[in-house]
Amino acid sequence: MSNVFSTVDTNEITSRISKLTPDSKPLWGKMSVAKMLAHCNVTYELVYEDKHPKPNPIIKFILKTFVKKLVVNEIPYKHNSQTAPYFIIKDNKDFEYEKARLITHINKTQQLGENHFDGKESHSFGILSKTEWNNMFYKHLNHHLSQFGV
Repeated sequence: MSNVFSTVDTNEITSRISKLTPDSKPLWGKMSVAKMLAHCNVTYELVYEDKHPKPNPIIKFILKTFVKKLVVNEIPYKHNSQTAPYFIIKDNKDFEYEKARLITHINKTQQLGENHFDGKESHSFGILSKTEWNNMFYKHLNHHLSQFGV
């Protein structure tokens, strides 16, 4: 699996994002490209912003017990997988703004590096290793960039 903490892999990811246009169409699913970019930004909002409410203890237990392993392993997501409510983008979004924001988040993550994330608590899954953080970040990006053919 690619490493979001590697400059080479980050450059490859941002190059893929740069190939998207406001007219890019998904190979599956219903999201517009701008909504997809906003959706991908949610992963980073959960890390860098205090924008989304934390799950209550019961929901967090369920997420850690049943969902975490699906999110942090190396097995690719299935098409049209279910997502958490705060990942659902209902409003129209500005393509250029969301694209720039996503690239900024990706670069910030790479610059902070794997040691910053190793043992860091996630919004929903508790403490994650640097490998689990990488898998979560990369797998989600790769899934949606592939959805749009880049």
